[in-house]
Amino acid sequence: MAFWDGLWRGRDAQFDSGSASTNSIQLTKRRPQVSLSKQGAATGNLRVNLSWRMRTSDIEGRSRQSGRLLRHPSKLFRPEVVQAHTQGVVNVDLDLGCLYELTDGSKGVVQPLGSFFGSLNEPPFVRLSGDDRFGAPSGETLFVNLDHRDSIKRLLFFVYIYDRTPAFDRTHAKVTLYPSNGPRVEIELDERAPQARSCAVFMVENVKGELVVRREVKFVYGFQAELDRLYGWGLQWGRGYKTKA
Repeated sequence: MAFWDGLWRGRDAQFDSGSASTNSIQLTKRRPQVSLSKQGAATGNLRVNLSWRMRTSDIEGRSRQSGRLLRHPSKLFRPEVVQAHTQGVVNVDLDLGCLYELTDGSKGVVQPLGSFFGSLNEPPFVRLSGDDRFGAPSGETLFVNLDHRDSIKRLLFFVYIYDRTPAFDRTHAKVTLYPSNGPRVEIELDERAPQARSCAVFMVENVKGELVVRREVKFVYGFQAELDRLYGWGLQWGRGYKTKA
């Protein structure tokens, strides 16, 4: 991202552009939003995908070892301690969810926990495709029916870590938006928040008929109820559990 920041320094754009080969837009702190309407992408189904890959302690250890070799070159000739791969694998269960508020005042949540999978062709016009518990390449995906954009006031997409799993700094997580037209939009959860359990990733808002995507990437130490308070949704929350896989 720093590379693109350098390229765009001094320009007035609202987002970081990806290369022609990747055909993507990266939302960052400096350029946090993009208009789907202005891109001609405010119709059809918007696909929102969460993907992540697990870190291993042996990879992290090698990285730290490289830093020590720079400070102590003599250690280059010492035999390296090999760690077993099975000892370092981190089992992570990230979930993708969406808080919705429609123009008729109705509010709610679409998420795996509680099996609130939503609906695509009737309110809330948001549908979760399934629950990926193992970091598969396909990840988790939410669909938004933007043909009903006039019924949508705001959508807050968030990621949370299910019970008894490591924190965000042990994963490489990214949320990607695939509009019906134009480049995809990427948001990386790359800020350090070792103890955080949830993250508000981005907001889709209907601003006077224009659909705007705004990067949030705000980590919190609680779960959905804390995100609710932060953004003023006003829902009632209780403890939920998943069925065993």
